[in-house]
Amino acid sequence: MDHGTRDELLGRLAAAVGGSTVTHPTRVAVDGPPAAGKTTLADELAAVLRARGRHVVRASVDDFLFPRAQRYPRGEYSAEGCYFDAHDHAALNRVLLDPLGPGGDRRIRHAVYDHTADAVLSPSVRTVPADAVLVFDGVFLMRPELVDRWDLRIFVSTALDRTVDRAVVRERRVSSRADVERRWRERYLPAQQLYFATVRPADHVDIIVHNDEPRRPAWEARAR
Repeated sequence: MDHGTRDELLGRLAAAVGGSTVTHPTRVAVDGPPAAGKTTLADELAAVLRARGRHVVRASVDDFLFPRAQRYPRGEYSAEGCYFDAHDHAALNRVLLDPLGPGGDRRIRHAVYDHTADAVLSPSVRTVPADAVLVFDGVFLMRPELVDRWDLRIFVSTALDRTVDRAVVRERRVSSRADVERRWRERYLPAQQLYFATVRPADHVDIIVHNDEPRRPAWEARAR
């Protein structure tokens, strides 16, 4: 395991992207629990890659949620619903991951859902170059429907209880502490435990980033 600064971590991740030998755009997954720091890490990695001259597509699994009326058939606090019912993986594969993969035409849509408006989106199709990089963050990215679509797999790890405290801070302007803690402890964290038990995501990734201390992270390469 390596330890270092945030910049050293980002340099290591950018080098891993640069080392990809695929002949189509490199699809990078940044997986991990909610509030682990996935989005921040993915944004920072995208900025580093752009500074090195790469064409970067930045997207998130939250851009592929089902509308609210469809994603709670088991109830708002159901862990099983969080894992099985929340995201439109078929659309994600169809409009983004498969077009960027082997034999794909590189004509993509980066989203099908507007989380703020709770509305279906149909953005215009765009074509990206063959050496583009997709940096995609989200939960449950090593699940069977998606695991084979990634060319580089990163998992952001942090203690699950710590994510609750981060979520309270992150959402304090829109939700009470009690509401955040209930959603985390009844829905999000049990859904992660289901994911860990059934998928074992750490067994499928290339790099694990230990993000308990974001400014002094640790990371390890994994042999798959």
